Amino acid sequence: MKENKISIEEAELYLRRKPFEEMGYAKVDTHRRIRSGFPEVIFAQGKADEHLLGIVERLYEAEGEVMATRASQEQYELVKKKFPQATYDKLSRIIKLQDKEKTLKGHVAVCTAGTADIPVAEEAAQTAEFFGCYVDRIYDVGVSGIHRLFSQVEKIQKANCVIAVAGMEGALGSVIGGLVDKPVIAVPTSVGYGANFHGVSALLTMINSCANGIAVVNIDNGYGAGYIAAQINRLGIKNE
Repeated sequence: MKENKISIEEAELYLRRKPFEEMGYAKVDTHRRIRSGFPEVIFAQGKADEHLLGIVERLYEAEGEVMATRASQEQYELVKKKFPQATYDKLSRIIKLQDKEKTLKGHVAVCTAGTADIPVAEEAAQTAEFFGCYVDRIYDVGVSGIHRLFSQVEKIQKANCVIAVAGMEGALGSVIGGLVDKPVIAVPTSVGYGANFHGVSALLTMINSCANGIAVVNIDNGYGAGYIAAQINRLGIKNE
């Protein structure tokens, strides 16, 4: 309004809106960026086609960009018909609509124990990138060949925050926690044999870590780790 881009009447209408928009089947949080600094992200898994399309369209109108996690190839094809610029990453299962290339700032390191952990790690990495973080991917540096991790320590130590993604016994978070002076976000994955209990063994190892500075998210929750890392990275940028 101050710059004469919208009229007084349009500004009044905008200010009268609720902090969410009622769509009947969803309440789209169009004010989330104002409150938290980051826009709402869609969890696509299990959503009806018409619901997913409606939410994507409304968020895109409000934000100019959209990210949807845990999306299937079929959901991507559906979104792409309406939004040809949509992209899809099969590893992370993330759909993105972005019209502008972002300047990535700060430094987040995303590490995996093995290559089977990469899909979860990519969900974390691409989430952090969507929220404007520069991400270093350091994959396949698990404790069964710990010299691989040691060869990357200098790069990891430079990061504002480290995400450690591991299945099996989940020891990677503890080892990295003993090597860095920044927060470590440990992500247990469901990768492993029977006694792994679909990620419970890695989860318990990470929760019971004796290393300091480790926070743990839920099993396979790459998105949650990427979001927290973006918040930490934002603080790191402010302090530079």
